[in-house]
Amino acid sequence: MHVVLLARREDRLRALASELGAEYEVCDVGRRDDVERVAATVMERQPRIDLLVNNAGVPGRRGFTSIEPERIEELLRINYLGGIWCLRAFLPALEAAGRSDVVNIVSVAGSVAFGPAGPYSASKHAQLAFSRATTAELRPKGIHVHTVNPGLVETEGFPQATTLRSGLLRRLVVGPEHVARHVLKVIDHDRRETFVPRWYRAAAVAQALAPGLVSRLSTRSGYRS
Repeated sequence: MHVVLLARREDRLRALASELGAEYEVCDVGRRDDVERVAATVMERQPRIDLLVNNAGVPGRRGFTSIEPERIEELLRINYLGGIWCLRAFLPALEAAGRSDVVNIVSVAGSVAFGPAGPYSASKHAQLAFSRATTAELRPKGIHVHTVNPGLVETEGFPQATTLRSGLLRRLVVGPEHVARHVLKVIDHDRRETFVPRWYRAAAVAQALAPGLVSRLSTRSGYRS
């Protein structure tokens, strides 16, 4: 595939695009006008898009009573609305491909209410519901939507191993390459919704069956200040 990269930091984009032989556009997916501008530019060059990956996300490691209101708005703009604006903007090119794929990188937090990061969990709950709904809505158009729910992944924006209080949870942290390999398998096998690692599905089941227990455990195993 010929890759087009979208992100906010041009220095990182330029270096990665050079490594991959890819195109890039500076874009803040939390701004609808920014997404629409970039999508129009990209589709002039690439009128057919076979794959859209919505991976942008920002952390929110505070509970509802302590997080800044501006951060709550940012969480919703990027974690939830960003995927909506991208899918809407690139929809004509995805339909033009005849058969295309959309991968939404959501989170286990989308199915588990994590007390120490309530607003973040809420943004991921919204993203998960949207991804599930579009899975059903867009498949008749030839667009296959895949929902990927990672657990604890160590990245620059989410330094899990150093911020989690629970030693048990720190031992469950995986690297981004693990998620990337999983995404390729999801596309190859046309899986609609998955967890990575797959045993994180147990957390979603526990939330559904014993929400009180999950709430107590999450409070004890939150993030370091």
